[in-house]
Amino acid sequence: MNAGPSNTRGNFGLAPGAWRWAALGFALLAVAAAVPAVVYPHSAGWTGIILVAGIGAVACLVLFAVWPRQTLSASEARRIAEAASHANVAWVVTGADGAVLDCNDAYCQLANVKPGEAAPPPVLMLTGDASSPTLYRLARAAAEGQPREEALTVGPGVELTAAVRPLRDKQTAWWFAPRPAEPQSAAPADAGSERAAGKTQQAGLSALRDAPVGVAMADAAGKIIEANPCFTEFFGAAQGRQFSDLIADGHRAAAAQLIARAIENGAAHQSVELRPLVHADRMAELFASPAGGGTAILYLIDVSEQKALETKFAQSQKMQAVGQLAGGVAHDFNNLLTVIIGNSDMLLMRHHAGDPSFREINEIRQTALRAANLITQLLAFSRQQTLQPRPLNLRDAFGDLAQLLRRLVGEGIKVELDQAADLWLVYADGQQISNAIINLVVNARDAMPKGGSITIATANETFASDSAFGTAIMPAGDYVRIEVADTGSGIAPEHLGKIFDPFFTTKDVGQGTGLGLATVYGIVKQTGGYITVDSETGKGAAFRIYLPRYRGDAAPVEAERPALRDITGQDTILLVEDEAPVRSFAARALTMRGYSVLEAPGGEEALEIVRNHTGTIHLVVTDVMMPGMDGPTMVRAVRRLRPEVQVIFMSGYAEEVFRKNDENASDLHFLPKPFGIKQLAAKVKDVLSTVKS
Repeated sequence: MNAGPSNTRGNFGLAPGAWRWAALGFALLAVAAAVPAVVYPHSAGWTGIILVAGIGAVACLVLFAVWPRQTLSASEARRIAEAASHANVAWVVTGADGAVLDCNDAYCQLANVKPGEAAPPPVLMLTGDASSPTLYRLARAAAEGQPREEALTVGPGVELTAAVRPLRDKQTAWWFAPRPAEPQSAAPADAGSERAAGKTQQAGLSALRDAPVGVAMADAAGKIIEANPCFTEFFGAAQGRQFSDLIADGHRAAAAQLIARAIENGAAHQSVELRPLVHADRMAELFASPAGGGTAILYLIDVSEQKALETKFAQSQKMQAVGQLAGGVAHDFNNLLTVIIGNSDMLLMRHHAGDPSFREINEIRQTALRAANLITQLLAFSRQQTLQPRPLNLRDAFGDLAQLLRRLVGEGIKVELDQAADLWLVYADGQQISNAIINLVVNARDAMPKGGSITIATANETFASDSAFGTAIMPAGDYVRIEVADTGSGIAPEHLGKIFDPFFTTKDVGQGTGLGLATVYGIVKQTGGYITVDSETGKGAAFRIYLPRYRGDAAPVEAERPALRDITGQDTILLVEDEAPVRSFAARALTMRGYSVLEAPGGEEALEIVRNHTGTIHLVVTDVMMPGMDGPTMVRAVRRLRPEVQVIFMSGYAEEVFRKNDENASDLHFLPKPFGIKQLAAKVKDVLSTVKS
């Protein structure tokens, strides 16, 4: 853009052409009158010389006053040119032939010009019957050197004020600005250029005021000179205050440097992130560009939601990684723990309580059981544990649990049970739901070192619409609500978003693994439910679990079988396990109980035994995950050869691995790893006894 003088009139506000020639003639007359006075000083006398000198001085002053001058310095011209190039109002300068000489970014956007393409002239910028006549009239006025202003329709309900103004050298300036809501009456043609400029300025101010981003102007000291409503809403009262007083301490230095660089270097700079003092949970990106005169324009974009989504995504990625890690190591760890626990049981059978080695062997076994519990918690969090759901009445399940909980919390803490009489059924693993409640009660107990009360309440609840619980959306429907509320110290607000994270704990080192609430979360999610928490520091916490109502056939739940005293047998069992130590322990344990055991290290070997064994195979006990042919695939092949055979899967984690791939999975039985001699023998006896009965 070429920046010419901003004032084409003399210093007296008059057209300079005629006055300049009059002043020049007056000066020549003064010179002519001075010649006789100089040549004949005695005739003119001192009075004449003084008079001539005065006339000459006045002529020079008049000539100096009316002579045209450049009123803008080079720096001012550059500043105006740069401001014009970045203006929100679209403008373009055309030559005498109508070709584009210069334009700003707003014009390129309006004309839909891609980077690297030449901008089209205004008459070709917009297409359509509505805009063509208007652009033609403006182009004709530009060719005639006349200012003109028109209303230009560019879309349904969208109008622009388009204006042309003649420049020197037969050039023309075109302006396109949003049309005010209430257009004024047409102005006389000779005032069109002034009216267009006024509307352009008003449109620019309106655009800044209504912009969806924060815009403000600051001086070199960082003081806010002016701010739009979006900027004010983000920071509170901003105008007239130091910008550093509006933002958090950790961001002040970076923001000050950004503003200073924009003013000193005269170029836009990259953004910095900051947080306001009035809304500590929000975040924005700040951009700064020079505005001239030692000021900078600040652009503020609220990125709070974007950052929140990034945080949630990162958190979900971390949870997924931990879950994958837990599932990956659980199989191997449970195999190791099965060997430790099983061989400890073998040793304890030969070393009774009075034996010197009994204490050490028992300590090994108890430690292995604690490790097994830790793996169970990891699997629960990652939703990969083996569940055995069934139609369940929580009223009956919690009735037996209450006595255990009262012994667990000890004296000084009161446990109350408040259950609805007509509680709906849920489809869940009763043992796992009980484990979740135990974890919640233990957490509540630890939050009440000086005593208090814990209330476990159940009720039916119907939601007519979807409900948001954190990042989860619970669909509308019928649910059974389980609430565990305490009168303890509560949960600090900054911890509420982390309490279900694995390994997060506020307890001292050695007093907690940080897996209790993560386990609860995993159990609830794997059951298809939802969990939320309400808490206030010093006023306790209330955890609410919502489990979907079970609408299937309410099949009667069999009473728990009493522990079988006789766990021996004489049947033939095919034991399939790729881990040699686990297979060796299990085979010895079953042989000791009188069973005939056929061993196979993998699925292919097991199928070969089934094909070649002439006698009856009463039961197959197999691992799930094995190299080559896995357990479920092997079982399907075995049942094609021997449909009557029963199966027990030894599972280190989720049974869904084969439940989803076997239509007869409901007939299968599960023995979770790790297990000891009694658990293995009891499960085998239980399955074989059920078949015979």
